[in-house]
Amino acid sequence: MKRRSRIRAALIWLLALGFAVVLVVAGGLWAIDFFKQPAAKLLQGCSAQVADQKYQLAPDQTENAALISAIALRRGLPPRAATIAIAVAMQESKIRNISYGDRDSVGMFQQRPSQGWGTAEQIMDPVYSINAFYDGLVKIPNYQNLTVTEAGDAVQRSAYPLAYGQHEPMARAFASALTGYSTAALSCTLDVPPASGVPDDVIGKLQTSFGSIGAAYDGTAIRIQAQDNAAWAYAQWAVSNAQKLGIVQVSFAGERWQRANNDGGANRGWQPADGASSQEVVIVLQATQSTG
Repeated sequence: MKRRSRIRAALIWLLALGFAVVLVVAGGLWAIDFFKQPAAKLLQGCSAQVADQKYQLAPDQTENAALISAIALRRGLPPRAATIAIAVAMQESKIRNISYGDRDSVGMFQQRPSQGWGTAEQIMDPVYSINAFYDGLVKIPNYQNLTVTEAGDAVQRSAYPLAYGQHEPMARAFASALTGYSTAALSCTLDVPPASGVPDDVIGKLQTSFGSIGAAYDGTAIRIQAQDNAAWAYAQWAVSNAQKLGIVQVSFAGERWQRANNDGGANRGWQPADGASSQEVVIVLQATQSTG
């Protein structure tokens, strides 16, 4: 009996030891993954810098901020309109096109079909929802001289209007860069390998954002004849959309943004570039990978 008890006790001890080892290994793997993933995510993001202030957004947020700014330019609206819209979208959805919200609210601006903003399907179209916001904004007298809180709430009729103003500095920086008033001010660091770029997709999205701007692919790059603020708006739009559209290099007016250094490291933002024309924006795409 004593021998059986000893054997049983030994088996229980071994099982307990094995279980403890499994827990330790699993915990170690979880810890490695837990601490590794946030670090990887921190390597990827976009920043807009105006004067000595720099603000950060994720690539998908920056892509939406670029569309908001481009549609403002397309409509002939001032950068202040884009600042207000970006600040409102940040508060309402973190500048993401979400399909849920308070009651029947959806989209970047959390517009409600029951309040006359359109159908849920229409509001989930970012171009539609951005234009709907601007349609409301331009009806507000003297909106350019109102605070972000006052202008945003006049359009949105929010239950928490005072929250809009907290996003104004970030929104102003991104709007200034994305409307071309701040040059070489927006850069993205992207740690995910680029997808192959498709020229027609890039040109199509440029036209959706800005309208017809004469963008053309010459077999090596997309070129847009433009100058000054408009050109910088196109160039920094391209950087904002680099992740999704497979854009690896953008050049204009003696400056170049490159997705990665020659050694494969993260990009260093806009850098001086000999030969970068002040008459055209040049957008280079990731080449199609060969499978042969």
